[in-house]
Amino acid sequence: MTRRRVLFAVLVVLSTLGMLGMMAMALRPGGWTATDIVVLLAFLVTLPWLAVGFWNGLIGLIIDLWAKSPLRCVNPQATDIDLDAKLTMSTAVLLCIRNEDPSRLVRNLDLLAKGLIASEDAHQFHVYVLSDTTDAQIARQEALAFEQLRQDWHGHLPLTYRRRETNEGFKAGNIQDFCQRWGSQHELALTLDADSLMSAPAVRRLVLMMQTHPNLGIIQGLVVGLPTTHAFARLFQFGMRLGMRSYTLGSAWWQGECGPYWGHNAVIRLAPFMQACKLPVWPNGKGGYTHILSHDQIEAVLMCRAGYEVRVYPVEDDSFEENPPNLADFVARDLRWCAGNMQYWRFLWMPGLKLASRMQLLLAMLMFVGAPAWLAILGLLGWQVHQTSLQQTFELPWLGWLLLTVAIMTLLPKLASAISVLARPERRRSFGGGGRFLLGFALETIFSWLITPVVWLSQTLLLVGLPFGRRITWSAQNRDGHEISWLSALRLYGVHSLAGLVLAWLWISPQEPATWLVAYFIAGLWFAIPVAVLSSQPKIGLWLQHWRIAGIPEEFGTSDGSRCQLTAVLTLSGDIRARPSLDSSR
Repeated sequence: MTRRRVLFAVLVVLSTLGMLGMMAMALRPGGWTATDIVVLLAFLVTLPWLAVGFWNGLIGLIIDLWAKSPLRCVNPQATDIDLDAKLTMSTAVLLCIRNEDPSRLVRNLDLLAKGLIASEDAHQFHVYVLSDTTDAQIARQEALAFEQLRQDWHGHLPLTYRRRETNEGFKAGNIQDFCQRWGSQHELALTLDADSLMSAPAVRRLVLMMQTHPNLGIIQGLVVGLPTTHAFARLFQFGMRLGMRSYTLGSAWWQGECGPYWGHNAVIRLAPFMQACKLPVWPNGKGGYTHILSHDQIEAVLMCRAGYEVRVYPVEDDSFEENPPNLADFVARDLRWCAGNMQYWRFLWMPGLKLASRMQLLLAMLMFVGAPAWLAILGLLGWQVHQTSLQQTFELPWLGWLLLTVAIMTLLPKLASAISVLARPERRRSFGGGGRFLLGFALETIFSWLITPVVWLSQTLLLVGLPFGRRITWSAQNRDGHEISWLSALRLYGVHSLAGLVLAWLWISPQEPATWLVAYFIAGLWFAIPVAVLSSQPKIGLWLQHWRIAGIPEEFGTSDGSRCQLTAVLTLSGDIRARPSLDSSR
């Protein structure tokens, strides 16, 4: 692992220096100014995340295509387990909820429970529904729904429902409350979010890994998006499916035992978790305390600090989540993550953390700090172009090479997975064939290109507001599709459109056609309002679903060529309906 990490660090550093050199060469005309120095520093902030994503994707592609056993290459613990062994460890299934639709929760839990009962493993599990619900009506519905479920499972699988009166500590506080009440009664815990859906065999594999390797503190399953007919979520989860595959393989190659924890669809070892992973709180200066929002990665580095391994199982294995149904809900979720990750700076100098853990925390922050850095680059250079000209600001050949390199490095993680799919006939068939896959890939690439600058500006506005008291609350997510009206889109993204027009005014000159190259970075701001409206339209989502464009293997009844073990659950215009898996021969 040391050799791998040194090699990876060298690749990232060389890539960063190379890109920084290209930017310096592009800025040579007119000599160096204070603006040029600031631009170089801002560009340097964006490069680590860009380079890490590029090399994760490329290494993952190499492993996927040419390694004899990709899984053994990145997680050998996952390949030496006996899948027929009996489960001997008591596992608590923790479903953490807050103001959620009980029918969706019951559906997902019941699918898992039936699989566990059928496999005769249910006696080793106990389901805990940990509610932080504040809405009295939803709380009554929860109590009735889970009491009915408890009775349905009676004699097969125990269920405990507990509702807290206060949301202290958010989800992490919810789990800590479980640990204090019942943690000593179990050895492992499976963490689930309200939108999590896992099959019994997938859960069983994770538990067996923990059972076989006592030094394994957390095993994180690879999470992919559920099939959906919401246009926004459909395109997003298609890109997520591609982005996660090679990226996770590549990151696991160098992270090894210091892997990620995403807070759900994972199994944790309770004894070290309770002993070493309790999260600190800080006085907020107003008589209260500040709790950590993005708790998961902190718990992962604390588990590693305690001497236990945290690993990812980088295989698509019936482990799902539901994605936000429209742009507004996606941005809201992203801003919660942004605010939470910005709290990580307090841990960068914590004694006892491994270097790989510190790098993970730093990269998690840079993922969001890169947004204002990109906008600063565009604004400062745009002002220079507006004051002089493109040729007086840039060395155009170097600018062209720089833009091409940035585009390739940005696209590479998804492109790597696309190459992996296209290179193997069974994978092409699992996505409905090469032609349908390429069409979905093209549409998702355009979609991501358009929403990226919208997310950048939203993140920047949040980061600018945090020092002045702006706060993000961790409330329930909207999971049912709803249309965004033109008026709502104007209210939400009018500032984005205005910012796009200002940047266009600074950059684009009719006398210099090359200035239109800036559209690569800012076109999404121009179209923020129509993209928000159209991607929330049920008719567009249903049309994509009808023609199975941007479809994932579960919609075709296959997952890497094998029959999906879960019912393909589709969200149809906000109504939850079950659709049987399609046989792959159809």
